[in-house]
Amino acid sequence: MISEFQDLSDKIDRLAQLTQSLRAENYLLRQANTLLSAENLAFKERLIEAQRRVEALLDELPKPPGEEGEEGGAGETAATDAAADQPAGIPGNSEAAR
Repeated sequence: MISEFQDLSDKIDRLAQLTQSLRAENYLLRQANTLLSAENLAFKERLIEAQRRVEALLDELPKPPGEEGEEGGAGETAATDAAADQPAGIPGNSEAAR
């Protein structure tokens, strides 16, 4: 009976030591997490600033020729290309249907 109490006491001691060890590890992990979160925030701010600077540089670049006055030019070229694909003697399919 006494040995059972001693075994139980030893287990409780080991549990208390393990609990203390886990609390210390948890504290260190929380500190590391706080530092990494601050570092992550600083990196995000640097990234936003770099993006802003790149966008400002892109705005300063001259526009490529052909892009300045065109709006909706892609639809017009598609219709022109479709008309150019048909043979000259057959306007659509209207004469072929007769």
